[in-house]
Amino acid sequence: MCPEVRYLTEEKVYEILSICEGKKDYSPLIRVIGRIFSSADGLVQSFRKDEEQHPNTKETTAMEQESEASASMEGATGSTENRLGPVEVSVDIEAVRRVYDRLLSNEKMESAFLNALVYLTPNVELDLTYLDVYDTNPDYLNIFIIVMENSSLHSPEYLEMAMPLFCKCMSKLPLPALAKLTRLWSQYSVEHIRRMMETFQQLITYTVISNEYVSGSLVNDDEGVVAATKCLKVWELGVRTLDCRRPLIPFEEFVNEPLNNVLEMDKDFTFFKVDSESKFSFQSCPFILNACTKSLGLYYDNRISMYSERRITALYSLVQGQQLNPYLRLKVRRDHIIDDALVRLEMIAMENPADLRKQLFVEFEGEQGVDEGGVSKEFFQLVLEEMFNPDIGMFTYDESTKLFWFNPPSLENEAQFTLIGIVLGLAIYNNCILDVHFPMVVYRKLMGKKGTYLDLADSHPVQYQSLKELLDYEGDVEEDMMITFQISQTDLFGDPITYDLKENGDKIPVSVDNRKEFVSLYSDYILNKSVERQFKAFRRGFQMVTNESPLKCLFRPEEVELLICGSRNLDFHALEETTEYDGGYNKDCRIIKDFWETVHSFGEEDKRLFLQFTTGTDRAPVGGLGKLKMIIAKNGPDTDRLPTSHTCFNALLLPEYDSKEKLKERLLKAITYAKGFGML
Repeated sequence: MCPEVRYLTEEKVYEILSICEGKKDYSPLIRVIGRIFSSADGLVQSFRKDEEQHPNTKETTAMEQESEASASMEGATGSTENRLGPVEVSVDIEAVRRVYDRLLSNEKMESAFLNALVYLTPNVELDLTYLDVYDTNPDYLNIFIIVMENSSLHSPEYLEMAMPLFCKCMSKLPLPALAKLTRLWSQYSVEHIRRMMETFQQLITYTVISNEYVSGSLVNDDEGVVAATKCLKVWELGVRTLDCRRPLIPFEEFVNEPLNNVLEMDKDFTFFKVDSESKFSFQSCPFILNACTKSLGLYYDNRISMYSERRITALYSLVQGQQLNPYLRLKVRRDHIIDDALVRLEMIAMENPADLRKQLFVEFEGEQGVDEGGVSKEFFQLVLEEMFNPDIGMFTYDESTKLFWFNPPSLENEAQFTLIGIVLGLAIYNNCILDVHFPMVVYRKLMGKKGTYLDLADSHPVQYQSLKELLDYEGDVEEDMMITFQISQTDLFGDPITYDLKENGDKIPVSVDNRKEFVSLYSDYILNKSVERQFKAFRRGFQMVTNESPLKCLFRPEEVELLICGSRNLDFHALEETTEYDGGYNKDCRIIKDFWETVHSFGEEDKRLFLQFTTGTDRAPVGGLGKLKMIIAKNGPDTDRLPTSHTCFNALLLPEYDSKEKLKERLLKAITYAKGFGML
């Protein structure tokens, strides 16, 4: 009976299983499983749907189309051509799940599935590589659908033997096949999606921790890790993380920390920029990298751009006989910092925007000192303090959220907003952290998206709550609320002005039927149209600096905020672990022990003041304070002098005070009155 079986159905499996259970001999079923599950043709023909089951497929497709229409209303794709199409598969997925549940409880059966997968994968890889089997038979995809329903794929036996081979096969599927798999799996429950995602993640982790990547051996050359990473990749299917507000699986769960720990980013960056045809770069799959690793890739890109600009400048100098400046030098007066910076940067932007990608050096007129980073930090800080001053009127400040937003009736010219954009871009480009407080929608808009109703939650919480109540209201909206499609705001002088969200808006009442349209138009006005002039100038300035960088393809909006603003989570124990000492100090000196005890005893505000005093910013860089290389250097014997700092080197110059009490008193005075003196 068994040798005649060429494919399996749920009924056939149970029939053979019943005979085996009666004889207490499972070898016939083991042989059948081994033969069918190791044969591509056998597996493709197995577990097919009956005709009466096809309506279920149509129902699923209808649900999917409804989901797509909803996504389109959110503006996810921006065009109808990118919508996901209906999914038609011939395999009965529920039947496959029931069979696996029934058989995998038997240890001998589990071994049969494992061995069959090991034998199956080489032939499937050859089929996909040389025969274009999916083009001639779309049902070939059934192999991958059936295998991925195996709930034991994450076990060590599979991870060691079968899964690396299977992932290589899957990574060779043509794009339409991968797209179809993605659309199918996106309809699964969160638990099923997470299990499949974790299978690939566990393969990467298992492989990475089982190998040593030394002496020229790179994780980029590990076929199993690369194939599993490609299996997680979805962006080339037209699905971008920027378009997804509430993913079924949080973005953070796609990050693989063990991989990040062994990845040599300098080499990976080279593969990404220069050798992408022959070498795999994990930057082509940025979802698997943490913000710290990606920021290192961005750092290399920025530094190479700066070096390239210096070489081009030197070449021009030789050819033209003119002495051109290889750096972006800004000379400004403290009391005219905005005017000076605006004139200089505006001139550069008009004459040669590429100069903005040179390394920045700032000089304050009448002051000595070479800019090794600290002067630039102070320049950024002073510019932002002045431009975000509420008295200037460029931005409004919300006391409840502690966030700034563009002031719609602002009288400032566009050049001022362009300058702010340039400053943010220069900060990223020159690896400086800024004290900027924008809502997340600003970073989404910088990445090319429009603000929507959901963005109002943190940018305009009062309006968001009002609109939410409108959407949730169960009574008669038109009679009870008496709202029209005309809204009212105040201008710069406090006088009311009206705006029609649509033509003749004052004559169109908001009702249950059109309230979603009202919310959409109102949100669009608040976040986009009312500040269009200001934001366009702001974004233009930002793109002058970052347009040629991989920023947009590597980072999500929240990661861009982290790049610009740093993290507010301060782990001073991590800082203590990485701090270096100079001038005769070491971690075992009495004063160093007193110093750290003192700093750890500080409140949150004093810790931020200390960080500002020593590094020029009160935030941690991407990756936390452990990534900050601070130096504590001896600055003479006991004295009444205050500690000083070189913010450009993150260096604290600390005299050897004779008591812990004096150390605390002097240090607190230094960090409290540091502005304008004590920081070099």
